[in-house]
Amino acid sequence: MTHSPGGDASRFRVDLGYVGTDFHGWAAQPSLRTVQGVLEEGFATVFGERVRTVVAGRTDAGVHARRQVVHCDLRPESLAGLIGRGKRVREPADGLVSRLRGVLGHLRAPDLVIHGAQEVSPAFDARFSAVWRRYSYRIADEGALRDPLAAQHTVVHRGTLDHDAMAQAAGEALGLHDFLPFCKPRPESTTIRTLLDLSVVREDSGVIALDLRGDAFCHHMVRALVGGLVRVGSGAWGVTEPARLLARAEAGADRAELPPMHLMPAHGLVLEEVGYPDGPDGWARQAESARSRRQAQELHS
Repeated sequence: MTHSPGGDASRFRVDLGYVGTDFHGWAAQPSLRTVQGVLEEGFATVFGERVRTVVAGRTDAGVHARRQVVHCDLRPESLAGLIGRGKRVREPADGLVSRLRGVLGHLRAPDLVIHGAQEVSPAFDARFSAVWRRYSYRIADEGALRDPLAAQHTVVHRGTLDHDAMAQAAGEALGLHDFLPFCKPRPESTTIRTLLDLSVVREDSGVIALDLRGDAFCHHMVRALVGGLVRVGSGAWGVTEPARLLARAEAGADRAELPPMHLMPAHGLVLEEVGYPDGPDGWARQAESARSRRQAQELHS
């Protein structure tokens, strides 16, 4: 049985993380192991029915998440089993975390971790209430420490990259742009995004660490944008090339007129965190604004 959100259902925010190596991305797919598939299997085991989850941002196959966010709606009958009895009475959110962790253990899913949960207002929407998403990407070029403990989320690059040139190019990509040169367009979906932060730093280990924060990211955007910066760092592109391509897209160039994307490997990418406003009023305003803005952009895309 599947229940529909609304009515007397209670909404919960669940924070989780995962190692993306053995997942075929976030979204549930028949016969494939995905994060959503395993998570919703866990919910089904706990409650005996399917529980639909809404995620802050889908991740591709092989991409990791340190702090991902979902919301779900649970019926009163489901909550009763989370509260416990007698001296073991607890908050439903605590019971949800405990039960999910136990079930994921039985499902042999150590690569999916539940950080916590909280009951929230129906105004909270994991996707549309989000103000920003932050990702990181790590590259070990020539001379950098090849840390075996970080190999699962660090990409090895042959040759030496000019991280200063990469940082300069990154600065020119900030702001509101049509990121079509660095996206795989989806039908009736906009490629207009606001890139709030993009830093390129060489750590003491020699590894180049990139940190990206934006209001949202379209399909393949982070990996393609990092790929463009790697082209700059290797000398294949000039420092101004990423900004020039953005300007071409904003002038009306279509995808066929732009150079092919240099898509970096998925395993270097980590969703670090998702930012939200404070409280139900902020969640509702942001969700309404995000939906309206997305609809307006898609009408003009």
